Amino acid sequence: MFSWRFDSVARACTDTLGPAGYGYVQVSPPQEHIRGGPWWTAYQPVSYEIAGRLGGRADFREMIDACHAAGVKVVADAVINHMAADSGTGTGGSPYTKYGYAKAGYGDHDFNACRDDAIDYRDRYQVQNCELVGLADLKTGSEYVRQRIADYFNDLLALGVDGFRVDAVKHIPADDLKAIKAGLDDPDAYWKQEAIHGAGEAVSPSEYLGTGDVQEFRYGRDLKRVFRHEKLAYLENFGEGWGYLGSEQAATFVTNHDTERLGDTLTYRDGADYTLAHVFLLAWPYGSPDVHSGYAFSDKDAGPPNGGTVTACHQDGWECQHAWREIASMVGFRNSAHGQGVTDWWDNGNDAIAFGRGSAAYVALNHEPHALTRTFDSSLAAGTYCDVQRGTPVTVDRSGRFTATLAPDTALALHTGARDCRDTGVSFAVEATTQWGQHLHVAGDCAALGGWDTGAAPRLDPDAYPVWKHEVALPAGTSCQYKYLRKDGSGGVHWESGENRSFTVPDDGRVVLNDTWRG
Repeated sequence: MFSWRFDSVARACTDTLGPAGYGYVQVSPPQEHIRGGPWWTAYQPVSYEIAGRLGGRADFREMIDACHAAGVKVVADAVINHMAADSGTGTGGSPYTKYGYAKAGYGDHDFNACRDDAIDYRDRYQVQNCELVGLADLKTGSEYVRQRIADYFNDLLALGVDGFRVDAVKHIPADDLKAIKAGLDDPDAYWKQEAIHGAGEAVSPSEYLGTGDVQEFRYGRDLKRVFRHEKLAYLENFGEGWGYLGSEQAATFVTNHDTERLGDTLTYRDGADYTLAHVFLLAWPYGSPDVHSGYAFSDKDAGPPNGGTVTACHQDGWECQHAWREIASMVGFRNSAHGQGVTDWWDNGNDAIAFGRGSAAYVALNHEPHALTRTFDSSLAAGTYCDVQRGTPVTVDRSGRFTATLAPDTALALHTGARDCRDTGVSFAVEATTQWGQHLHVAGDCAALGGWDTGAAPRLDPDAYPVWKHEVALPAGTSCQYKYLRKDGSGGVHWESGENRSFTVPDDGRVVLNDTWRG
C-alpha cells in the first residue's frame, strides 16, 4: 500500500485485504523523514521515531492491530542504508544536519568516509561504502550503528510488525545485514530485501539470500517485455528456468513504486497487459508475489494525494489495484493452489495459454486480439466451479474437461475455494445524523467487523447521507453480532444504545440491513 496513511491501511485490511485472503500488507517507511511533497522524502530518514507524514506511533499501532484482527500480517519498509541529505527539521520536529542526526544518535563518525556519490557499480567498494545519490551512508560495519538499527527494528517488532522490506541492500555488505538481523528479538521475522539486478555489476542480489527473501527485479522487467512485445507461450518455464533466483526466496512483482516511475515495468496505464500480468503472477507458482497498490501520477516525483489519506478507491487518483477484480480474485486462487505445481500446460504457440495447479486450480489467459473458444483439459475434479475472473459458473466433466469462450484480453480462473458464484455477504445501511467531522462505523464479533475493536471497525460511506452504507463479503452461513458507533475528529467513540444487533448470511446471497441509529 504505497504511501497510504496508516489509518487508511487499517480500513483496507478490514474491508478488502482480509476478506480477499491477502497474507501481508506492506506499508511505506514509518520513520521520521525530511519534509516535502515528493514520495521519496519518506526514503530520507532523520530519526527512528515513528513520525512520518503517514501517521504517528499510535496510528501505526492501531493499524497493526486492525490488520491482525482481519488476518493480515504487516511488513514495514525499512530504510537503513543511509540518512537524509542536507539539513532541516524532520516531519516529527527533529532538527538535523547532514552527518548529524541527534534524535537518531548519529554523528559524523557513524558514516562511511567515502562522501562521493559518483558510484561505479562495477566497483564493490564504491557501491557499499560511498553515497547513494548524495545520501549520508551509514557505517553499517560499526557495532554501534548495527545496534541502533536493530533497536529500531525491535521497536517495530514490539509494536506487532511481522516483517521488513529492507531498502537498498546492495549498498550494504551482506555480512553487516547478517549482524543486524542477529540482533533482532525475533531473528526469524520475515525479511525481504531490495537488491536490483544489474548485468556486470560487482554486487549480486544472490549474496543476500543468507538473510532472507530477495526481490527479483528481472521478473517484472521480463513480464513487461513478454506481454508487450513477445509471446505468452514463452512463459512455460518462467522463473528459475530463466536464470532467476530460487523460487523459495524470490519476491516477485509486476511493478513497484520505483519501477513504474522509471518505466522498467508495466504500470496501471497499460490496460490488459497489466491486469493479465497480475493474473499470471498470482497463478504461477514461482516466488512470493507482491501486488503494488498506489496512485496515478503524471509527475514521477509526485507525493501521495491528500497526504496519503484514501477516502475512497478510484477517487483523488488512488488506483487501489489490490481491489481490482482481476487481481483480488486471484488471491484466493493462489491460496487454494498453494503447494501444487504446474500441470496441464497448453498454449497456441502465441498469446493464449492455460495451465493447472494440480487438482486445486486452473487458469487460462487470452491475450490475442480475437476470442478464444476451446475445450480445456484440467486435473480438476468433476463439478461446478466459479470463474472468479468473470463471476460465471463453469462445469467440469469427469475427465476434467470444460469448454469456455474467452473474449480478447481476458482470463478465466477456477479453483477449489470457489465452487459457486453466489455473491454472499452483508450490506449495511443505517440512517443517522452527524455533525461535521463525525463518522459512522460498524463493529462486531466477527473478524471482518474488527472483533469489537473500535480501531478496526469498518467506516461507513456517507454518500447517501443521512443513510450511511457499507458492504462486506462474507461466506454463506456466517453469523455476527454488531453495533454502530460514531467517531469524532479527535478520536472519541460513542456507541449507539441498546442490545447488540445480529445477522446471518443466507446460503443464497446477501443479507441487506436497513437500520436506524439508536441514540
